[in-house]
Amino acid sequence: MFRTPHGSAVRRRVGTVAVTASALLAGGCGVVDAGSSGAAAPRKGDDLTVGLLMPDHKTARFDDFDQPLITRRIAALTHGKGKVVAHNAGASASRQSEQFAGLIADKVDVILVDAVDSGSIAAQVEKAKDAHIPVIAYDRLAEGPIDAYVSHDNELVGQVQGQALLKALGEHAATSKVVMINGSPSDPNTARFKKGALDELKDNVVIAKSYDTREWLPEVAAENMRKAIKAVGLDDIDAVYSANDGMAGATIDALKKAGADRIPPVTGQDADLAAVRRIVSGEQYMSVYKPFRREAESAAEMAVTKVQGRSIEFDALTRDSVDSPTRKGIPSMLVPVVALTRDNIAQTVIQDGVYTVRDICTPAYAAKCEEIGLT
Repeated sequence: MFRTPHGSAVRRRVGTVAVTASALLAGGCGVVDAGSSGAAAPRKGDDLTVGLLMPDHKTARFDDFDQPLITRRIAALTHGKGKVVAHNAGASASRQSEQFAGLIADKVDVILVDAVDSGSIAAQVEKAKDAHIPVIAYDRLAEGPIDAYVSHDNELVGQVQGQALLKALGEHAATSKVVMINGSPSDPNTARFKKGALDELKDNVVIAKSYDTREWLPEVAAENMRKAIKAVGLDDIDAVYSANDGMAGATIDALKKAGADRIPPVTGQDADLAAVRRIVSGEQYMSVYKPFRREAESAAEMAVTKVQGRSIEFDALTRDSVDSPTRKGIPSMLVPVVALTRDNIAQTVIQDGVYTVRDICTPAYAAKCEEIGLT
């Protein structure tokens, strides 16, 4: 047992299958379905359609990495016959609901949804269930009768961020004033990030101010940071917990515009390219790198195996189990995360092929890149 993103135990669902899901997928046909007495033909061939619903454009990874990775993996798994119908809600829950309804009306085979609002999407998940369309929650845990969930251990994300701030503050942590710029209250991950961070920070630092950020909007984060500067005092802010990179950038800009002589340690999440450059330059202390490729490609594999009725492969991919407010024991995959700092850029985002040295080390950052050996 270990802790879920919301503090209870994740149950590891251990089966008797001794082969990996990827190997099974590579094997293709002839898989015997669990509980059957003979070879079970897939319910659907390679000519399947996956509906993909992304939440916003503000978080660069959704457009730059997640959607392309999922699309390419679906094509590879279906010999080029499967297709992805993708929509981005632009941070609007109502727009995402309309997009979801459109996918149901078009009778797609499976829906991957990264919910803008986990609660409001539940009604559409129910409608998908009535239409016999499986729904897999991607990155954020949606409510309703979802079939599976793939994400990262989101409480661990907050813990990694909190631990990083404690390390940065060192022996002065106990008297240091920290401002918390949390994510959107409509995103279920926000509470888990916050809980993980507070598990590390509470009683170890002074939480001077804490703000939630509507729809993860950087402009809202900047306004909250301006409020914190006014309330706490520019020179008295020792560190900033920012839940993601977009808000970290806005927070740093607000500090600069307020006349900060130095930028205190600021956390982030998602390893956006702009954030990696800020880390190189020393403006942002760290980000949380969540291996996008494994999450995205696993989601694609889960979608294909679910539609094609390959329960053995599906079970191999979903060995974890988490609970939502509306469903217990959701088959899940939780992907580990890494603290990204100046010290491990080469071993993380560059090694994984997310960025190249050339992407990061533009002329403006060349000198700083050379300092840390990125050449």
